[in-house]
Amino acid sequence: MNKKETAEIKKNFSDKSGFFIMEKVLTGFIDAEKNIRYHKVNSCVAMPNEEHDVYEETLKKVLNTSVGKNFCEYEFPNEAYEEGNPQEILYSLLKSELKDDAVCERFLKHIADNLVTECPYTIITAYCCYTIRHKDKNDESYNDEEEVYRYLLTAVCPVSTGTDGFIFDSSNNEIFKKINKELIISKAPSDGFLYPVFSNRSSDVNHVMYYSKSASKPNISMVENVLGCNFIMSAENEKASFQNIIKDVVGDDLDYMVIKTVNEKLQEFEEANKDDTDKTVIDNNKLKDILTDIGIPNERVQMVEPVFEKVCGNVPLTVSNLVENKTVLATTGITVNIKPDYADKVRTSVIDGRKCLLIDIDDPTIEINGLPVSLK
Repeated sequence: MNKKETAEIKKNFSDKSGFFIMEKVLTGFIDAEKNIRYHKVNSCVAMPNEEHDVYEETLKKVLNTSVGKNFCEYEFPNEAYEEGNPQEILYSLLKSELKDDAVCERFLKHIADNLVTECPYTIITAYCCYTIRHKDKNDESYNDEEEVYRYLLTAVCPVSTGTDGFIFDSSNNEIFKKINKELIISKAPSDGFLYPVFSNRSSDVNHVMYYSKSASKPNISMVENVLGCNFIMSAENEKASFQNIIKDVVGDDLDYMVIKTVNEKLQEFEEANKDDTDKTVIDNNKLKDILTDIGIPNERVQMVEPVFEKVCGNVPLTVSNLVENKTVLATTGITVNIKPDYADKVRTSVIDGRKCLLIDIDDPTIEINGLPVSLK
């Protein structure tokens, strides 16, 4: 499921679109001891607008268009569709349209038994229908044979009592500490998923999209235990893997200019592919081309393939996860942040036997701790 397909589903996740219906919503509260304390299925047709809007606002956050970062596609392994396994549980829930209470309970119990989390949470799952508008070669919509994409959208919402503090009681004109005992359900899901995926303008029941509020800290138990899929690298891990590859391949030739130029090449590659619907990735062949272009010796470039395979298993890396928006130079007691447009003003050099960081300053006046200082 690419960025364009995700954006289409998100854009039309509203009754106002005319092509979308959120028919029913299953809500369940699971306490810290993994007990299902409450569950209920509500019809969205008879639901008050205020309540409907909160469900819509919360669930829509799962449809994150940062595909490959916060919103990642996973393929179910073959055994996942066996009786009692994750894909079979999800498919049964989808086919039930949330009308079978036993199927709904089994789904909630599966999550309660397998999701690892530090606090109580609420599960919100909506059964939705989207009428697919077929498009011609000019990307214009037309109606031929009507097809309906039916899907489940699930949000895992943390529950807490909020922050205790002081309040002013206007009736008694006094200030006192309020103790909040109400369990508040967050409208910002920590995790979620879309099943089945919307791919090539059709439904694909063999894949699922997993959402994580924190791209660098996904909940692996949701991916592996709840969804039954093999976890792939997070954005943070992809960046760390790429850095290890560069470090091992370039070796002693790794300096400021190499790091800066590699990052610029990645930015150029991402920009050149910005209109592609699929995420832009880099494999060992593309990395070879980049290192060759910037002048890394051929014997070093030939190390890319075995090192890449060792670190990533030849799985391509998402370019947007690798690009640095600023350059950070750090040594003991000193950290320098450099914006992309000013990277060329910084150099490293050896002067009188000492390793130095040089910064070209066009304006002879600089500020130190907010005070202007002239360089004479």
